[in-house]
Amino acid sequence: MDMREEVLATWPTGKEVNLENAIDYLKKLPDEKNFAKKLEWAKNKGITLAQPRAGVPLLDEHIELLQYLQDVGGADLLPSTIDAYTRQNRYEEGEDGILESRKAGRSLMNGFPAVNHGVYKCRQVVENVKLPLQARHGTPDARLLSEIIHAGGYTSNEGGAISYNVPYAKSVPIEKTLEYWQYSDRLVGFYEENGVSINREPFGPLTGTLVPPSTSNVVAIIEALLAAEQGVKNITVGYGQCGNLYQDVAAIRALEQQTEEYLEDYGYYDVVLTTVFHQWMGGFPEDEARAYGVIALGSTAAAMAGATKVIVKTPHEAFGIPTKEANANGIKTTKIVLNLLAEQRMLTSYALTHETDIIKQETKAILDKVFELGAGDLVVGVIKAFEAGVLDIPFAPSKYNAGKVMPARDNNGNIRYLMTGNLPFSKELIDFNRQMLEERARAERRKVDFQMTVDDVFAVGKGRLIGRKEESIA
Repeated sequence: MDMREEVLATWPTGKEVNLENAIDYLKKLPDEKNFAKKLEWAKNKGITLAQPRAGVPLLDEHIELLQYLQDVGGADLLPSTIDAYTRQNRYEEGEDGILESRKAGRSLMNGFPAVNHGVYKCRQVVENVKLPLQARHGTPDARLLSEIIHAGGYTSNEGGAISYNVPYAKSVPIEKTLEYWQYSDRLVGFYEENGVSINREPFGPLTGTLVPPSTSNVVAIIEALLAAEQGVKNITVGYGQCGNLYQDVAAIRALEQQTEEYLEDYGYYDVVLTTVFHQWMGGFPEDEARAYGVIALGSTAAAMAGATKVIVKTPHEAFGIPTKEANANGIKTTKIVLNLLAEQRMLTSYALTHETDIIKQETKAILDKVFELGAGDLVVGVIKAFEAGVLDIPFAPSKYNAGKVMPARDNNGNIRYLMTGNLPFSKELIDFNRQMLEERARAERRKVDFQMTVDDVFAVGKGRLIGRKEESIA
């Protein structure tokens, strides 16, 4: 509460936040507008919900965009993607961006500046749509943003101390974002204690570039535990599509099972846990028809895994911010696939069971070491784990990330560890990853080296999952 005075004084709209008034407002929202309650309903029904990304700077245009995605696109949940100035706490530049956008008569920012608009304008957004709203951003220090959006009626906030720092920022210390996101989680815990259900969602894809499932699952589990520690009761753990159907389904199932196990191990028995599957986060084909194919594959994986929701991409991913029509079409493509596969789940097989087991072994090895380094204190363990390279996210810009881990695809398109850096894997796990990559190397008559990684990064944009050597492609 002492820290809140400083946080709310950061920008004038902080004065609009009144917890007593916010609690009363949120309690009066109908259940169909509460993000946490809709996710719990979907989990109980075995339904996969579809949610787009979307955000523009001007209030009326933002409302119009969300209404279009709701009414024409058929979205089940709505976002407010926050602009880049807000993500870096540069509110004065955000104010200038709003004014310039208004003068130009078009969006000159890449999202919705919620802090600049304040509590009551956020409530206008909530009151002019029929669906629950979530703030999606990428903010290392989201304390003021969290205050504004929740008081404004948003019942979900995406992000976490690792997932919204290491993949997004270069020079923000890990210990700082741990504190900042403890604040945002504690704020949600306070609302929970006062009878308001609010969802928290760690950002699963991290850098979105060939992230091995165990790396992203470790971060999701850590951020789920950190949130639960502050009193959060509704948590959605996420994962970004890798491309191999068996690995994607195995990753979601391993993530859900292990998160539940760790929450129970640490005494958090009353947390409602759900999952989110992010459609392909890497490079997209420029051709729209091919882009729809990538979207459909992601929708298939989400459905077959039984994820609670799927984050939808658009056929304009290769070009930048999509039109509202393209965004709606991405939702429609996703929804038809989800509907066609509503009664289907991937059947248990050796390939699925084995991949799930591998992911769980790798995840446990890293988490065990994190807890060991922290002597049972997760926050201390996370700080020391990054210092030691035990936590290491591929392609992350943060100078606090070791950058010694390198991924590549095996011959079936699964993402494996080409270089394990300082990850605390057993010899058996290291040998397994190497063997799978050597199998691909033999098939393509090439070396196991960094060029595999480079080829794989650009493969989907060229219409393939694996970056094969040209002469090996029939």
